Amino acid sequence: MRSPLLDRRSFVKAAGAAFLAGLTPASAFALSRADAVYATGIRKADRSFALALMSEAGDFIAEIELPDRIHGLAASPATGEVAAFARRPGTFILVFSPDGSGGQFLINSIADRHFYGHGAFSPDGRFLYASENDFENRRGVIGIYDRRDGYLRIDEYPTYGVGPHDLAVSPDGRFLVAANGGIETHPDFGRTKLNLDHMEPSLALIDAASGALVEKHALPADLSQLSTRHLAIGGEGRVWFACQYEGPRNALPPLVGRFAPGEALSFAELPEDITIGLGNYVGAIAYNPRDGLIGLSSPKGKGMVASLDEATGQLRSSRVLADAAGIAAADHGFAVGTYGGSFKGRHHDVAFDQHIQRLNE
Repeated sequence: MRSPLLDRRSFVKAAGAAFLAGLTPASAFALSRADAVYATGIRKADRSFALALMSEAGDFIAEIELPDRIHGLAASPATGEVAAFARRPGTFILVFSPDGSGGQFLINSIADRHFYGHGAFSPDGRFLYASENDFENRRGVIGIYDRRDGYLRIDEYPTYGVGPHDLAVSPDGRFLVAANGGIETHPDFGRTKLNLDHMEPSLALIDAASGALVEKHALPADLSQLSTRHLAIGGEGRVWFACQYEGPRNALPPLVGRFAPGEALSFAELPEDITIGLGNYVGAIAYNPRDGLIGLSSPKGKGMVASLDEATGQLRSSRVLADAAGIAAADHGFAVGTYGGSFKGRHHDVAFDQHIQRLNE
């Protein structure tokens, strides 16, 4: 399997002369120093929204204006295109090529649907999958968009659950993974959570070719208020999932777990002070294959960044970081952005949003 990490030389080669010519001298200098390139949403000082390309040193390289706030991002390992998904209950996806060669596509949600803020590309780049809310029928769906037809929506699959948030695709492209957060929402009520007393969190493994349910892992009754939210595909195709707890504040539920096809769920045993430090809330999760680490971030509690050994699930490191938001693999460890304007430890007059995408090959 090719490495999913794109270094500066690969990015420069892919970006081409037109992109490079459009950079300011400061941005060109930042790119020349970059070991990696990242995409993330930002809110600027004038409260407008944009998508920023950042270097691993924490410098701005370029930005793309957005109609509204985004949430998650996905990058195609085959085409290099990047998709930015509107924050729930948003109704747009922006697909673009960082080099400008493929133009831009603005996907609007169909009637009676809105996006949940996440999605993923098929390994060959042909399909874009998006988590969506069929709010009138109280069910989650996966919208399927065909790149060969200008990202026309060609089909949808059920997620076999309520409130799907993150989506992932197995490395071989056979399976889709849906993190059904179990929380019912309706755009008439904005971001209000309508069923906290009878949530239905689960993780579903879905056949990518047919939409058939392969496996469904419902959380046990005593964890029914543990919303399964974000996903990272680890070594050997293991699915790691991160949760946000909607129950009593004094509870200490497990927040991170994993499974593989044909295996039961298991939870990582975090030390009590780490669970408290995370505020019963993992806002983002990432996998660093080079270091064999799973990274976690949370703006809640103390504000914290932690890393786990991907093979064992044991805690490897943790640190307090106020307003910790997005996290993505760095050459070693993780790149982290904050709502307070820090990216890789450098401060900017923007708020970095909840997710970061290290750009793919």
